Amino acid sequence: MEEYSGRSYLQKLEDSARDAGSIVCMGLDPVLSAIPDDEWMKGFDGPEKIFLFYQKIFNRMADMQEYPGAFKFNQGFYEIFDEPRKNKYPGSNLMARVMSMIENRFPGIPIILDYKRGDIGKSSANYAIVGYDNWGADAVTISGYMGTDSVEPFAKYSAKGKGLYVLDRTSNPGATDFQTLRIEIKDSETDGVKTVPLYMLVSGKILKWNDPYPGVGAVIGASTEEAVNNLEEIARSLSNISPPLLIPGVGDQGGAAGQVADVLRRAKFKMSHIRINSSSGLTHPWKRAENAPKDWDSVVVYNLIRMNRDIGYKD
Repeated sequence: MEEYSGRSYLQKLEDSARDAGSIVCMGLDPVLSAIPDDEWMKGFDGPEKIFLFYQKIFNRMADMQEYPGAFKFNQGFYEIFDEPRKNKYPGSNLMARVMSMIENRFPGIPIILDYKRGDIGKSSANYAIVGYDNWGADAVTISGYMGTDSVEPFAKYSAKGKGLYVLDRTSNPGATDFQTLRIEIKDSETDGVKTVPLYMLVSGKILKWNDPYPGVGAVIGASTEEAVNNLEEIARSLSNISPPLLIPGVGDQGGAAGQVADVLRRAKFKMSHIRINSSSGLTHPWKRAENAPKDWDSVVVYNLIRMNRDIGYKD
């Protein structure tokens, strides 16, 4: 690995968790129909209204001195506004502006680009440049389905202080199509054969990729009871190294974040390396613009306060 004089991604996670007092990841997935229709926002187009929405939330966060341990952008929520064939990129410009606003207002809090790439080696190398160099993200998400030569171009950025989250066990309804299939493998202890779920084989690969590239970690969903149980199983298998974990699927249910944190503590996982994500549950739980409370920016920050309290992170 090439020399790098800055902080590793794990150090960035540890520092931001300590400074913010949080391992929450705030997902910034804008839904235009949920953006409050305040009088002062009338007349602005969709992307500009979304920018003003986040600007007001960030102002309130700064006023109340309450912060997450990371921010995550799902690229599809922004590119939906682009019209490339017409040379119009308001969505991508919006994402760039919000990223820059975060870097200026909250320096040191990692930005995760959730774009789930993963292709043959040369294509992955290009996607890695897009995510890390062009967008300037601290970490990105990818699918590891195509294997080591697909993952390695991203993993090599660990030498530059970047992080990588490989999809492992997600909790969307279709996850069971493949991830929970049981695979026969040789049992090294008995020389016999045992069956393990595919997601555990992926966890083993993540451990191997993490060895030369310590910024490599996993995405493990937690929106169902079964997925939370799987989370504990995976976390125990990784706890001796405690690579970065990104845990989406924690919505606006009261104790979900706290339950996930308790599972990870039982697994003896290093908590500062974890980011528990909530998107709509944090930033627009009212779903429709007409249902937004008048003090919606304060509501968002109080949601963050509650989530931080439920998790109970201590450095």
